[in-house]
Amino acid sequence: MKKRCFGGGARQELYAEYHDCEWGVPVHDDRKLFEMLVLEGAQAGLSWEIILQRREGYRKAFHHFDPIKVAAMSDEALEALCHNPEIVRNCLKIYGARQNAQAFLNIQREFGSFDRYVWGFVGGAPMHNQWKQFKDVPITTRESDLLSKDLKSRGMTFVGSKIVYAYMQAVGLVNDHSLECWTRTEK
Repeated sequence: MKKRCFGGGARQELYAEYHDCEWGVPVHDDRKLFEMLVLEGAQAGLSWEIILQRREGYRKAFHHFDPIKVAAMSDEALEALCHNPEIVRNCLKIYGARQNAQAFLNIQREFGSFDRYVWGFVGGAPMHNQWKQFKDVPITTRESDLLSKDLKSRGMTFVGSKIVYAYMQAVGLVNDHSLECWTRTEK
């Protein structure tokens, strides 16, 4: 059996697949970067497994994470999503997705791409940490603090340092696979 940072056990097949195939893999596609930003914000206070189970619902609800379409969503459309059982029905997070899309587009205009902007916080290359066990991984870092502060200053919401660090891990800005994890030796 493969040793993973998380996602072990028969019940967590979806979680294990996410760990093995996505978590820590560098992402440079702006739409995917936006998707993960929305999903990490939606996860606040919940388990990531809940969000993974509803991922397809989020893709349908938020126009497959096209930031232009999300930025233009009407109050009526967002209010309808507050009653959509295919996503987490937290209206603050749902309205926050539109707010974040608008800020995301402004960042794209300023930097040429969100990719260029966000990767600048780690010097353009993934940070490879050397944690012996997954329990050693911090929940925030200096880099997540800086990125969080900057995103907030640009009008984003649900981007506290803990959420941002989880985002950084999700999109491969940071590789926090533990030294015990199979991905460190087989990928």
